[in-house]
Amino acid sequence: MKIKHAEFIKGIVAEDDLLRNNIPQVAFIGRSNVGKSSLINTLAGQPIARSSAKPGKTREINLYLINKNLYFVDLPGYGFAQGSLQERNNLKSLIYSYLFFSDISHKKIIIIVDAEVGVTESDLYFIRRLEEAGKEFIVVANKVDKIKKSELKTKLDKVRAISGNHKLVLCSTKTRMGIDELLVEIGQIK
Repeated sequence: MKIKHAEFIKGIVAEDDLLRNNIPQVAFIGRSNVGKSSLINTLAGQPIARSSAKPGKTREINLYLINKNLYFVDLPGYGFAQGSLQERNNLKSLIYSYLFFSDISHKKIIIIVDAEVGVTESDLYFIRRLEEAGKEFIVVANKVDKIKKSELKTKLDKVRAISGNHKLVLCSTKTRMGIDELLVEIGQIK
């Protein structure tokens, strides 16, 4: 898949008919500070998603129109988020309602784990929930370039173990490792 057009459409904080306009959706989910926005920017070939060094900055479902016929959906990160308990619960509710409790037809979900940090309990929880819900997803091990060579095999074996039968793509937005492979996977969405 070659991305020729990418634009920010809207930040959504509640139910929105735009999510039901029959344009296929690829949702990006992962814990805060895993590099979702950087991955979206690298895939798009331009800075359309705001990325930050501070975790928990995405507070809404951000919708990006890709090639005028596909949405990239950037969900808030799970895990760490700044703000009150009520704000964190609202973010959690937003993620859950989009992924699990709506009639939205996701064409693909990309769950991003930090290859350097390793798989967290939050990652495992979301992977299991997606499996239980029968969702089709790809596991992306991001930030592979940051792993010490002596730890590479051990860390990647752990990510492979949790990905099970799901497609696993090793990625680095810095070196572009895995980007073309992920674009091919996304391009197969109909």
